[in-house]
Amino acid sequence: MAGNTITQTKYNELQAELDYRSTTKRKEISDAIKVAREFGDLSENAEYSAAKNEQEANEIEIERLKGILSDAIIMDESAINTKTISIGNVVTVLDLEENEEVTYTLVSTLEANSRELKISDKSPIGKALVGHSKGETVYAQTPAGPLGMKIVKISK
Repeated sequence: MAGNTITQTKYNELQAELDYRSTTKRKEISDAIKVAREFGDLSENAEYSAAKNEQEANEIEIERLKGILSDAIIMDESAINTKTISIGNVVTVLDLEENEEVTYTLVSTLEANSRELKISDKSPIGKALVGHSKGETVYAQTPAGPLGMKIVKISK
């Protein structure tokens, strides 16, 4: 399986979360379990059950983060070109139906955020844009229907 291409910033963010969950969060949960054990009968101890559930969820998230980080490909941001669209580009397109310009940042699925117009290279619009150049018209099949876009500008 090919890894996810991510920025150094996102890699550092995920590593920091993994470090927090592996140390501080684990200790907090362990302490909560110890306190809950002191309440007596574990079979009817809601605090103990909640702490054990939190522990399980934390361990699952630790493993998920380890998997992401071990497969991550850190993007060489200095190698991003502005001739053809790829992850890392900021792309301004003209929505042909609305006759409005929209600027997207093309990112990995791990960094996508629709509110910030950061779209994944795997999203319908991202897939349509990847590999194309300024001046080209591309079409994306979105959940809202087909979307025609003319590529106006590509930058880093």
